[in-house]
Amino acid sequence: MAELSTLARPYAKAAFEFAVDASDLQAWSSSLATAAAVTEQLEMVNFLRSPSATTEQQASALINICGDAVDTAGQNFIAILSENRRLTLLPHISQQFDVMKANRERAVDVEVISAQALDKKQQKMLSEALSKTLDRKVNMQVSLDKSLLGGAVIRAGDTVIDGSIRGRLTKLAESFNS
Repeated sequence: MAELSTLARPYAKAAFEFAVDASDLQAWSSSLATAAAVTEQLEMVNFLRSPSATTEQQASALINICGDAVDTAGQNFIAILSENRRLTLLPHISQQFDVMKANRERAVDVEVISAQALDKKQQKMLSEALSKTLDRKVNMQVSLDKSLLGGAVIRAGDTVIDGSIRGRLTKLAESFNS
């Protein structure tokens, strides 16, 4: 897996630098995500692996499927990836692009899973506290999980804050067993 990320890095960096110069980060992020989703479909995976399909045919097929979601610059990017036989790297390129974009925007996606619905005031307070703690703009997604019993689990990238009753009970049981 690390090898694919390593191969994708220069392409992601080039796309990111182009998007920054064009002041078009969001459009590029969306275009790359669309193209990546298409290349992950089984039919497209098989087509991209087919030795009988030329790189031009592969690029053209991907561009046609993506349609208006990919502008001219994005189509050129796809053509370059195809010439270098790197279309299968698009999911990794898209992921790395989004990480670079979030770092530039100093933003982080946070997933909050709570046992009870959070009202707007609670969400705002939590968002502000997380923003201060993480020193980033917080894009928060809130969902419900009745199996938590109470509290919440917060995921921000690699950071997980388990403030659920279930999590606390698990930690308590582990301390008794050790």
